[in-house]
Amino acid sequence: MSTRTARPLFDLPIVKRAIWESFCKLNPRHQLRNPVMFTVLLGSMLTTALTFRAMGGSGVESPGFVGAIAAWLWFTLLFANFAEAMAEGRGKAQADALRKSRQEVMATRVVGHRFESVASSQLKKGDVVLVKAGELVPIDGEVIEGVASVDESAITGESAPVIRESGGDRSAVTGGTRVISDVLTIRATSSPGESFLDRMISMVEGAKRQKTPNEIALDILLAAMTIVFLMACATLIPISEYSVVLAGKGTAITLAVVVALLVCLIPTTIGGLLSAIGIAGMDRMIQANVIATSGRAVEAAGDVDVLLLDKTGTITLGNRQAVEFIPADGVTDEQLADAAQLSSLSDETPEGRSIVVLAKTKYGLRGRNVEELRAKFVPFSARTRMSGVDLDGREIRKGAVDAMENYVREQNGEFPRTLKEQVNRISHLGGTPLVVAEGKRALGVVYLKDIVKGGMRERFAQLRQMGIKTVMITGDNPLTAAAIAAEAGVDDFLAEATPEAKLALIREYQAGGRLVAMTGDGTNDSPALAQADVAVAMNSGTQAAKEAGNMVDLDSNPTKLIEIVEIGKQLLMTRGALTTFSIANDVSKYFAIIPAAFVGTYPELNRLNVMALATPASAILSAVIFNALVIVFLIPLALRGVRYRSVGAATLLRDNLVVYGLGGLAVPFVGIKIIDLILVALHLA
Repeated sequence: MSTRTARPLFDLPIVKRAIWESFCKLNPRHQLRNPVMFTVLLGSMLTTALTFRAMGGSGVESPGFVGAIAAWLWFTLLFANFAEAMAEGRGKAQADALRKSRQEVMATRVVGHRFESVASSQLKKGDVVLVKAGELVPIDGEVIEGVASVDESAITGESAPVIRESGGDRSAVTGGTRVISDVLTIRATSSPGESFLDRMISMVEGAKRQKTPNEIALDILLAAMTIVFLMACATLIPISEYSVVLAGKGTAITLAVVVALLVCLIPTTIGGLLSAIGIAGMDRMIQANVIATSGRAVEAAGDVDVLLLDKTGTITLGNRQAVEFIPADGVTDEQLADAAQLSSLSDETPEGRSIVVLAKTKYGLRGRNVEELRAKFVPFSARTRMSGVDLDGREIRKGAVDAMENYVREQNGEFPRTLKEQVNRISHLGGTPLVVAEGKRALGVVYLKDIVKGGMRERFAQLRQMGIKTVMITGDNPLTAAAIAAEAGVDDFLAEATPEAKLALIREYQAGGRLVAMTGDGTNDSPALAQADVAVAMNSGTQAAKEAGNMVDLDSNPTKLIEIVEIGKQLLMTRGALTTFSIANDVSKYFAIIPAAFVGTYPELNRLNVMALATPASAILSAVIFNALVIVFLIPLALRGVRYRSVGAATLLRDNLVVYGLGGLAVPFVGIKIIDLILVALHLA
């Protein structure tokens, strides 16, 4: 995992920049992108003009009352702008840090059989460069020759070096990282200004974020509500004046009060926070060291209902481990463990090391010094499919079942029937049997098992609760795949998976109306990544995989896919919760402002003054002030997000209605009443 620490919610430099940008965003061209806040802007400008008119003695209201309405409408705009600027500022701070990590370096370009020194900015796609230990990688590329350790901490925040080599799925290198051992020959896959670091900088800057389909739909809904309330409010003045004339008494509603009423009726709370919620969602993804190419990808992650997960390294630890020694008839456990350990002393594979460790921990057999044994080790060969050791006249071998069975028979020995039964049992359990023999005698079997990562079954159960189906993808045979799938707790599996099979499976789910997420790092994963709705490419993977995906995991951690889905769902939960709260808020504000606005025309409406607000003026001002301040109090929630919980849609809807629906109804009653008491106590209304 990344060692990068989360930035404080209100970092002082970000707050200072956000305050300045709050005023810059008052530009009408910027406000026009948000119909709700643009309406508030027009109302602010209109009430400001009415204030100056009242100061000249031409208005029917006092300058102080109209001026207070105008001031708090401007504050409403500034608070909404501040929320958006804070969300953008967190992304810009990370972009600034990335810019500092980008630097001009001299590169050794290979041209034919000669080398030339050029600035990294002069390199172009297709150029071949040589990078030695201690040098910075000058540009994004793929290793075409060599293997070396690379320090990627400047990009990923991870201090541990990683291996990059040619010819595999870990051949991609990123400009700005440092080679710390050996030499790499790299072919550039981008030109200056088009590097991965440049794209990262562009993507993390919130101002460049594109709106998602759901966000656009919500914008349309909020705009429609604003238009409806605008049309309704436009008819209030003539209706009020007609009623006064008809009754021969009372006072008509004024333009300033109508504007205040309109701003309190339209969904200003969610309108002011909507952009901040989306940008903050991308910021949380960045803090998880995942770069999304757009907000669309982040939101799609929240709607995913099928997860395709690679087995090796995602569900399992990635290497099979020895878990049991099963001796043949007439052989003790200690004899088998001793022979298996001796044959594995020079085996540097994870499986070989696990055999040595198991023999030591289970039977107290300490690892012997290889040099002191003066043994002749037989390395593993793909032809013989076995390895072993010769020492003190003993010939110990371990390997695949069929290879070892042939070896025993060639030594004029018999392969025990009971051992074959153990081999079949291990295979049915999804494990890998390794047979150990000494000369013509088969000593027993080492049970190698794919170790499922701790907590995976619980994570998959949580995903199932959320309505997400998990599918394990593996190249194993169906028998092994079924055993591991059952142990891990996934819903389904695809065994002996090929690129074509992965692509066909994704298309099948999508044809059924499902949204599919998957992860991959190899070129052979590219078709499936391109087809998936949420495609997470490993940063350590090939360039083809990164170009096919719509997200890049800088940590190259396959299990990050689960975290990505959680972040996407948290974004949708936050937007849904605050939308519920905003609409419920508006309903409560009606009880404050409508009786106050029309009490002069219809005195009977005073019965609806359930909050017992002091005067019509204080009621209107209290509602307008609350309407502005509630945005401030909700900014931390918009930036941090609603706490993620793995529950179903029905439970989530119920909890939203209870917590944010009833809460949204109750909070304005309390808040507006408190503000009213303060205004009266200070003789401001």
